[in-house]
Amino acid sequence: MNSPATLERPLAPPAAGAIPERTDFDAIADEYDVSLPAHVVAHYLAKRLAFIRRHTVPGPALDLGCGTGLLAERVAAAGYAVTGLDASRGMLGLLRRRQPGIGAVAGDGGALPFADDTFALTYCIAVLHHVANPDAVRRTLTEMARVTRPGGHVLVWDHNPRNPYWPVLMRRVPQDTGGERLVPEAEILAGLAAGGARPILSAQLGLVADFTPRPLLGAAAAVERLVEATPGLRRLCAHNVVLAVKAGPAPVPAG
Repeated sequence: MNSPATLERPLAPPAAGAIPERTDFDAIADEYDVSLPAHVVAHYLAKRLAFIRRHTVPGPALDLGCGTGLLAERVAAAGYAVTGLDASRGMLGLLRRRQPGIGAVAGDGGALPFADDTFALTYCIAVLHHVANPDAVRRTLTEMARVTRPGGHVLVWDHNPRNPYWPVLMRRVPQDTGGERLVPEAEILAGLAAGGARPILSAQLGLVADFTPRPLLGAAAAVERLVEATPGLRRLCAHNVVLAVKAGPAPVPAG
């Protein structure tokens, strides 16, 4: 259930926007994409891409904490002009080699190296629990809103603290070191609102576990859809998904 898109947590950066020469994710970059079963990863990639296509329109997009870019390349193929940002140069190196057409920028989510109102869509997938520190989480959310155009969308898809399986999985994967913090939905909503992004959708999605055998994936996905549609029960789904709109009127196209 973990995502192949992550950002090294900036718990105590030496200066605003500073990027360390080497992060924990550099050390595991080569094994990261195979840390979870490929069929489970494919399920969540398709699920996230479908959500993005259903709720947003193609335009300039920022994948904050893009990791090796597995989702970024699918979003780009759907017609979005994607820029990937990550603190791990090792992860970005893999993205550049596999998809040289996608912009790959080393940066800190708490001090994004982009001008105000740059992107029509800014999203992060399974990033905030690595950011962890509450102040850094809030900075990241307000920065996501800052670089999004008025009328554009901000999407946060992260681990749901109500789901009891996360502590089990997080002990097993190389990207989780024990310094993570599962960020509550209310904290995500508050951080986006502080940045001027109005939440328009807040949901819990996902239930397929990493140990699901390939032959049972279809059945597990059917159970997932049932749980997602069941009030009360869906609060235990794997991920909090929050979609917000940046305040202000959308720009009028020239010409």
